[in-house]
Amino acid sequence: MRAAWRTFLKPGWVITAVAVIGFAYLAFTVLAPWQLGKNARTAERNHNIEAAFERAPIDAAEAFGPSGGLRVDEWTRVTLHGHYVDDAQVLVRMRPLDGQQAYQSLVPFVTDGGLVLMLNRGFVPATPNVAPQLPAPPSGEVTVTGFARHTEGRPTTPAVERDGFQQVAGISTHEVAELLDQPLGTDYVQLAADQPGGLTAIPLPQLEPGPYLSYGIQWIAFGIMAPLALVYFVRAELKERREDAAGTDSDSDTAADSSPEAQLPAAPEDTPAHSPSADDLPAAAPQPQQRRARRARYGNRPDHYKGLAEEERF
Repeated sequence: MRAAWRTFLKPGWVITAVAVIGFAYLAFTVLAPWQLGKNARTAERNHNIEAAFERAPIDAAEAFGPSGGLRVDEWTRVTLHGHYVDDAQVLVRMRPLDGQQAYQSLVPFVTDGGLVLMLNRGFVPATPNVAPQLPAPPSGEVTVTGFARHTEGRPTTPAVERDGFQQVAGISTHEVAELLDQPLGTDYVQLAADQPGGLTAIPLPQLEPGPYLSYGIQWIAFGIMAPLALVYFVRAELKERREDAAGTDSDSDTAADSSPEAQLPAAPEDTPAHSPSADDLPAAAPQPQQRRARRARYGNRPDHYKGLAEEERF
């Protein structure tokens, strides 16, 4: 038995075991939580959007703290009264919307309470090799309604100046504040449709759960199945080796019992012993290797030809 277990110390088995254990660990600690986390965030977003339309918009001073950070759920509808900052605009470049490339317009907005927030006015389609044409926001006091949004992380792609606009790869209030040299709140507002100074409104996300929950469950199932499969193959290997060992012992005993010397009668005391001729000897028993090969190919079926051969001998 110890010799059988030594088989699993070979490099092939060791590498397989390490790979299976590593995969199961990743499935439980990385892959499944990744998909389940996306499912939780999607469900929270859908809930917040549905709830936003079930109640009236609230004032920006209630939704944002002194630093401009959100203190309500994302996607809450808010109302701002104040004015746009003149000649201060940054474009989000080449971000697909409705299946087409587009530019989004980011501008500062000063509320009556003195809070400076970044507004996403919406988007205009991008035309290759043509500078974007965006109408300027209105001057003077206006009241706008939009959705409270968390800022995105700072993009790894640096900002560029092109076609007369500062252009960025993401919606980061920190990056826009640096480009405009204008203090901005931590989070921002995405304008709803048909607002003063707004462009084409950015579509709201579809309220669908997505496949993330099923993906997470699948990773958990894979993490369970991989070790079980390894255990199955280990048991199968041990069983095969036990059967081979038992077959070898049985063949050795059979070969010893059927040897010519064991079958010869003892010579009488008054009769001189003589060596048996080839005709006197019974047919040699098959070698153990031959018996195992025949049994592996045909199973433990009776050998009828062996009986016929013995009858012909007599």
